[in-house]
Amino acid sequence: MTIKAVCFDCDGVLIDTVASWQIIHKHFGTDSGEMLDRFIRGELSDEEFMADDISKWKSVQPVIHRDELMRCFQGVKLMPGARELIEALKSRGIIVAIVSAGVDLLIGSIAQLLNVDDWISNGFQYDDDGFLLDDGVVRVPAHHKSEMVEKFARINNVDTSEVVSIGDNVTDLSMRIPGSHFIGFNGLKQSAIDGFKEAGVVHVTEPDCRLLWTHIFPNESFPAVGGE
Repeated sequence: MTIKAVCFDCDGVLIDTVASWQIIHKHFGTDSGEMLDRFIRGELSDEEFMADDISKWKSVQPVIHRDELMRCFQGVKLMPGARELIEALKSRGIIVAIVSAGVDLLIGSIAQLLNVDDWISNGFQYDDDGFLLDDGVVRVPAHHKSEMVEKFARINNVDTSEVVSIGDNVTDLSMRIPGSHFIGFNGLKQSAIDGFKEAGVVHVTEPDCRLLWTHIFPNESFPAVGGE
């Protein structure tokens, strides 16, 4: 098969953190708790889930500035091999994108750091002074990532059979548009492990992005590009 484009989820794939939303929860000492389980089951919309998260943070600190949210992400590290994999893909002429339901403050900085070709994620609304409002901005519905992958393929004039998507959660399976390929990576939740198995997709369990190469390009070993 010929691959021309790779779409990555970000949290738990390109960066070594389960969820950018959880990083903010940790900062404020809150937790999405049962609402996360309900959201994964499809009982809540993205808008409802995001608004609930924001309300929890505001219950601890009613006034939150954008700069404080940005500081929450200090210290987030790339997944081992992420930089090397992106460099190797781009050196081969592969178009690379990030399609994430995570927080744009973090995802955008990672996209810039890795010099990907395109990216999209969710985010927040602020008042004129940069203070957090009550509702989030949904650009990537977590259960319907296919819309963004299809758009990315169309804009870049890439056939769906030439697209590989990579994610760590069962919701990321929605990135697998008809005709395309999907690789599970670093799925830690049982729902992801079971979901990848049920879907019959490859699941790379060791957290090193370079191990994805042989599944993107079968029978090829990872090239000596951007090595350590």
